[in-house]
Amino acid sequence: MSAILLLNGPNLGILGQREPEVYGTDTLADVERAVREEVAGRGWDVISVQSDSEGDLVRAVHAHYGTVGALVNPGALMVAGWSLRDALANYPRPWVEVHLSNVWAREQWRHESVIAPLASGVVVGLGSLGYRLGARALLTIAGGARAAAPSLAATA
Repeated sequence: MSAILLLNGPNLGILGQREPEVYGTDTLADVERAVREEVAGRGWDVISVQSDSEGDLVRAVHAHYGTVGALVNPGALMVAGWSLRDALANYPRPWVEVHLSNVWAREQWRHESVIAPLASGVVVGLGSLGYRLGARALLTIAGGARAAAPSLAATA
């Protein structure tokens, strides 16, 4: 069975409790379930890794080169996670960066991601729905239909 890597960085293990006015009330378990639902039709599984340690995230990327793609929410590591960036630069599959909040509507220091230029796409500001949309994009990109953007109507 094929699988995607669902990688979540610092502070994402406390989703649902952490600033719900910014990040929503869905928990990480809710997010994992939603992603599983999105990719189940393709027969894909989800390998979910969350860590507050950048080194653990780097090791997870290295350990899962065999996955068909990845959804990555680096959290604040988006601005300074250079070792995570290097690991993702070597990841041999497509991946999508996801952020729950609209990072450009927040503090200035959140306005640039060191990893986004490497991503196949970026989804921001749509709450936990962003993970579902990122998963839909991976279904298309990793499924070989790279030329066209995924159609939401076709996968809804």
